[in-house]
Amino acid sequence: MRLRKSLVMLVYLLFVLVPIYWLVNMSFKSNREILGGLSLWPAAPTLDNYRVIFTEPTWYMSYLNSLSYVSMNMLISLLVALPAAYAFSRYRFLGDRHMFFWLLTNRMAPPAVFLLPFFQLYSAVGLFDTPIAVALAHCLFNVPLAVWILEGFMSSVPKEIDETAYIDGYTFPKFFIRIFLPMIRPGIGVTAFFCFMFSWVELLLARTLTSVDAKPIVAQMTRTVSASGIDWGVLAAAGVVALLPGIAVIYFVRNHVAKGFALGRV
Repeated sequence: MRLRKSLVMLVYLLFVLVPIYWLVNMSFKSNREILGGLSLWPAAPTLDNYRVIFTEPTWYMSYLNSLSYVSMNMLISLLVALPAAYAFSRYRFLGDRHMFFWLLTNRMAPPAVFLLPFFQLYSAVGLFDTPIAVALAHCLFNVPLAVWILEGFMSSVPKEIDETAYIDGYTFPKFFIRIFLPMIRPGIGVTAFFCFMFSWVELLLARTLTSVDAKPIVAQMTRTVSASGIDWGVLAAAGVVALLPGIAVIYFVRNHVAKGFALGRV
């Protein structure tokens, strides 16, 4: 049985890691070598592809644009979802379950449904081709998910803690920031992780709501076709660099994510 589990885990790791290795392998090859045939490692390793990524403004600015709107989206989603989730977990009011379900239905809808309204609205108010436009559009999908995750964590905290804090003289902002938020740190970590992942990889809204100044990396990677064809080496290098922020986020919230999967509604 232990041997079977080990074999299954080995096959799974190969299935996951081989594409990543192949991407890294291609990033150190020239286009001629990539198109010349398959090889397990570069015959003549080169850093030219990475030099293009870090020296051409169209590439490194697209990374900065992506990091900009992803960070804004995470911050806005958490600031909106935390008080909303607290209200759903602590209070009962007319239509609370229906409103909670309505929030989740927004998350279930595909981004293409809201594409035209967002485009026309942002074009009218002057937000088209700005990072805040993409950040606000992604909030429509991340805020419902954040509220749903955080409400599960907050509901597991006994209400007696709130009452005890008020008896001790805590105001609500002081109690919420100093006592309540530290108790749901795993939930905040899980929420930030899922908000980041959706906003970082989402393509349709990010590509449609930007053109030049705020073009993100996911859109830039789809525009590598030139007169000479697709620059596979640069595209592979861009993919490798695009993996790094996700790896960094997973590393910093790994403990919270593990607790979140064990304790929360994830």
